[in-house]
This record gives sequence, structure tokens and C-alpha cells, in this order.
Amino acid sequence: MATAPTAHVPATSPSADGGLTAAELTDRHQATLDQALEAITTRAYWSPHPEHPKAYGENGTQSAEEGQAAFQALLGRPFELDQPGTDELVGGEVSPYGIELGVTYPHPDIDVLLPAMRSGMRGWREAGPRLRALVCLEILRRINARTHEFAHAVMHTSGQAFVMALQAGGPHAQDRGLEAVAYAYQEQTRVPETADWSKPQGKRDPLRLTKEFTAVPRGVALMIGCNTFPTWNGFPGLFASLATGNPVLVKPHPRAVLPLALTVRIAREVLAEAGFEPNLVALAAERPGEGLAKTLAVRPEIRIIDYTGSTSFGDWLETTARQAQVYTEKAGVNTVVIESAADYRGMLSNLAFSLSLYSGQMCTTPQNLLIPRDGIDTDQGHRTFDEVTADLAAAVSKLLGDDARAAGLLGAIVNPDVKARLDAAAELGEVVLPSREVAHPDFPDAVVRTPVMVRLDAAKSEEDPAYLEECFGPVSFAVAVDSAADAVELLRRTVREKGAMTVAAWTTNAEVEQAVEEVCLEECAQLSLNLTGGVFVNQTAAFSDFHGSGGNPAANAALCDAAFVANRFRTVEVRREA
Repeated sequence: MATAPTAHVPATSPSADGGLTAAELTDRHQATLDQALEAITTRAYWSPHPEHPKAYGENGTQSAEEGQAAFQALLGRPFELDQPGTDELVGGEVSPYGIELGVTYPHPDIDVLLPAMRSGMRGWREAGPRLRALVCLEILRRINARTHEFAHAVMHTSGQAFVMALQAGGPHAQDRGLEAVAYAYQEQTRVPETADWSKPQGKRDPLRLTKEFTAVPRGVALMIGCNTFPTWNGFPGLFASLATGNPVLVKPHPRAVLPLALTVRIAREVLAEAGFEPNLVALAAERPGEGLAKTLAVRPEIRIIDYTGSTSFGDWLETTARQAQVYTEKAGVNTVVIESAADYRGMLSNLAFSLSLYSGQMCTTPQNLLIPRDGIDTDQGHRTFDEVTADLAAAVSKLLGDDARAAGLLGAIVNPDVKARLDAAAELGEVVLPSREVAHPDFPDAVVRTPVMVRLDAAKSEEDPAYLEECFGPVSFAVAVDSAADAVELLRRTVREKGAMTVAAWTTNAEVEQAVEEVCLEECAQLSLNLTGGVFVNQTAAFSDFHGSGGNPAANAALCDAAFVANRFRTVEVRREA
């Protein structure tokens, strides 16, 4: 096991009156931190957070019944957060499953809240990288203990099906948060805290200095949450900033406030118990149509911004919020090259699941399927273009043939914009797989729709074809191309001009495989080859897989790598004569 770099840990927290001491935090979390540091080095599978629902209910964790009751208790009332600068209560979340949540949240007077957040920075900086990491791990431990409550909160704000909300919104998100803490700790401790420096001067006495090196935070970090994955996409930036010494202001998407409000409440409780200023983490809920993120993004106090969402706002942040270090995940056009298949049925099954999961409302879901118009060779014989698309449509239909099973995979359409794109897609070309409505067995008002697949022809496309824009949601395009070489060049153009979070390919041809891989290396896109089992292109594992690359227009950062954390702090040196 890798050994964590040595760092000083005080015997007690700054204020340990009945609260958490550093020694207690070390006993509870040091082994987990060490294992996380080892995992990001070996890239092997590891997770301290169980993903099975039945793993919870003992050792201080909520059972399924307790989690549901805790969620129900939150509905229809104000969400209490003892943070300064609250000028009114705001809310309005409606579940994609048809339930009005009725929760209201504190709206901030930012001229009061931001100074209060900055007031705790000195004590948090002086705690050092190790103690900050251990406090972050305690926050994650308490979030994990309430995984079932979070699952309901994620489900009813994002539209994810319950099992997905529990796994992706719970342990998988917690893994990503822990991964960010591990990278933050590793980067901050690359430089020793102190050094004795001596330079020989020949016959004269050597020059001697003592040097101290301190990781210094940039300032207040703004985490702008998204509607579809409020915790999974939110936790990496939140914990990367907090672990590197920065206060974090959490600005949730107005349709998905509750999961991040719970996160903020737990973080504030842990910080206070550990003797730190609880205002190091605060919530910024907004009024309807307020556009609070735009106001906050250009405040001089905001020095770091994490954002997941549309390209237009991401581009605006990158060009306008010049005082801040900005990390964005925006839109991309995820592309699949289908040239041949050694396991045709396995390919169809894998693709069908990838297109269906969470109604395609994932930034990693495939959109464009590039298939030679003359068809492909498979272990089932040669299949024409029409046969490939018909077989894939049949695989999706079979997967989603039962409404109860379909609802468990698809979840609900997250907002009206996604449904509008789904409805409009049928007008773009020949429909190979029509979308149908699914009746949810438990929520009759939920909007559940199966994916649509539209056939297009690259040779007949205009200069800016529909498939070169992200159509977020359960929409895919089967694009006929002249050859594998044309597919590879269209892949290159797509990633270079529009970006991609994921690329996939199926081929038995070594030259085609090498060509696809070379495009992904040159254009900086994450590639999955010939997947036929239970791993899918739109899923990534913390501590091993990189989510995005930060090297193409879809995102300027990867979750998680050293670059994601290293510029959230600077190292300040103090030199003295020895």
C-alpha cells in the first residue's frame, strides 16, 4: 500500500470542546485516505462505498425505510441552514415523477454571505492538507450514511430511476468526491513543509537558509450544479476546492437544489464539530429566473468556478469570469464507429443499454453511430446498413418491452426541453426506432419515453448537419458513411469541432482500430473498444477511469486528475537565515 506523505497533524482541532479532534479523524479516516492514494496510482478497482441498497441499514447508516422517511420529512417545509445573509426563502422544485417537493431554501444576500465565508479561511489554511482531507472524509462518511435519503432527493430532482439515483447519486458520487480529495492531498504534499538549504561557497562559510512552504488557497470557490447529476458532477469540484483550503459556495440548478442543500448542511455540521468556521461551505439558492450564477461568477471574491451544463454558458464563464480559475464540462457529440464485430449480439446488447440508460440524459451517452453504407462483417455473417440499424432497434425494443423494466432503466424525462428535442428529432430524417410513451407503475404523472433513432446520410448532409450538434436526451443518429476511413475522418471532425466526452468503436480490423485510437490520442478523447459485456461506454469508475479529458471542446477539465486540483492552490515560500 502506498504511504501518504508526512505532514503535521495537531493533537486537537482548533476548537475541540465536545467536537471532533484531529486524532479521532485520523483514527477514523487515515487508512481510507491511504487506500485512495494507492488507488489513484494503481488505477485498480476500489471503493469504500457499497453500491448495493441492502448494504445500508447497519453501523449507523440509514435503512431503506429510514431514508425514505427522512426524505418525506423534508418536503413541504423550509430547509433550515443557519448561514448568514439570508434575505428570503425561495424554491419551486417539481419532481420529474410529478411530485411537487414544496421545499424552500435560504436566498443569500451575497454582500453579507461572501465576507462571512472568507472569514474562516485562515484557520482552514493553517489546518494543513492532511487535516483538511480528513475533515472532507468525515463529510463524505456522513453523506454515505444517508445514501438512501440522498437517493430519493436525487431521483426526484433529476428524474433518475431509484436504483441509479442511489448508485450514481450516492456511492459513485461519493467515490468521485473522495478521489478529488486524494488528488488534492497528493498535489499539496509534493513539496515538503520545511527545508534546510545550504549552498557551498568554497573557502567561505556556506549560505544557509531555512525555508517553509505553505499551500495557500485561491479564495472562494463557486460550484454551479447541474440538473441531471447534482452530486456526481458536483462533488469533485466541491471537495477538490475544500480540500485545497478554499471556501465553497454551492449554487445548485434551480430544479435540483435538495441533494446539494443536504450536502451543504452536512458539511457545515462537520466543519463546526471539527472547530472550523461552518461558513466555509454555504448554499446559494436562487429566485425563479434570477440568473444568480452569472452575478456570482464575476464577483471579485470568486476565484474558482466549477460548472457542468450548456456550452453557451460554459463559454461565457471561460471568457468573462477572468478573475477565476474556471473548470467546465459542456456539451459534446459522442460518436461510435461500427466497422465490424466479433460478437455482434454482444455489441447490440451493449449499445442498446447505453442508448437507453437514464433516457440518454448523460453527457457520456452515444449519439452518432457511424456505419458503412455497405454494411459490416460480423460473427453472424455480413449485415447490411439497414440490417444493423434494424437489429439495434430490435435490441432496444426488446430491452424496453416491459413497462416496469423500462421505467427502471429509463427514469423520467428531466425537463420539457429534453422532451421537445425528442419530439423534434423525428423530423430530421427517417425514423428507424420510434419513441413510445411508457406508463410508470408507481408515478402516473411521470414523463417516460423510450429512445428514438433516426437514419441520416453523411453524403447527403448539409454543411452543418443535425448530427454535428448535441441532441441531449434519448436521441441517436445512425449515420451512413462511405467507408471506415470516412467514419474515422468524421469522428476526427466531430471531436475537434464539437468535442466528445466518450468515443466507442467496434471493429475486428487492426488498422481501423489503430486509426480510431490515433484520432482519440490526437484529438484527446476517451475511447472504449469492442465492449460487449457489463461495462458500458457511458459509465466510468472513480479512481480508475477519467471522465472527460479536458483536451477537446466538450470539457476543459477531467474528473479527476492532478490538473483538476493543482491550480486551486498556490505554494507560498518563506525564507529565513539559518
